[in-house]
Amino acid sequence: MTPTTLHVLAVIFIATLIRSTFGFGEALFAVPLLALRIPVQVAAPLAVLVSITVAAIVIAQDWRDIHVRSATGLVLATAAGIPLGLWMLTSTPESVVKRILAVIIISFSLYLLFRPPLRPSRHGFAWLLGCGFAAGILGGAYGMNGPPLVVYGSLRGWSPQQFRATLQGYFFPASLIGLFGYWLAGLWVPAVTHYFLISLPIALLATLLGTTLNRRLAGGAFFRYLYVGLILVGFMLLTQTVAR
Repeated sequence: MTPTTLHVLAVIFIATLIRSTFGFGEALFAVPLLALRIPVQVAAPLAVLVSITVAAIVIAQDWRDIHVRSATGLVLATAAGIPLGLWMLTSTPESVVKRILAVIIISFSLYLLFRPPLRPSRHGFAWLLGCGFAAGILGGAYGMNGPPLVVYGSLRGWSPQQFRATLQGYFFPASLIGLFGYWLAGLWVPAVTHYFLISLPIALLATLLGTTLNRRLAGGAFFRYLYVGLILVGFMLLTQTVAR
């Protein structure tokens, strides 16, 4: 097994564990860390394939907690934003894409560490459209829809159970749309399928373990460590692009 394959398996395991434990965040880790060894044009579709797998498993377990109306609206808004994200991915040099991704990761993580309290909103249709559209752009370009969805979930005042389940109800169809877009753009290449198939057992194991952790752990302190780790990943990605 090559060092690149071991790197991919390790990243997929950690990223899937995070996603299955907290409901989001795997692409924030997976895409930049995978991009250290494989092209981002391979890393993003791979992250989406793993996202579909995790979402399907969690939906089967927690479907009663899904806020169907919000999930549906977010998916439709995301579909409108995906083409712009795909255009960014296919028309922008990889080094520029990585720098943009690093800035997004660092900014989002700092926001989560120091955010002011958000007032819950029950009628934020504009927020739903805006967050869904932004998620589509980020998903199409980088395979990471999560940051705008966290903002929307906070505004709605969902419980942790509703948040985790509704995000999976969103991620499953949204990721399918994103994967179809990657296929149309010619980005679903044999390397994507190869890495997905060899990492599938690792992803399934991490999903089951994450479900167990979700039911047992208080996540406040862990989230803080998670955000600090994301900031470090962002700076690693920036350092890599500057070195080149």
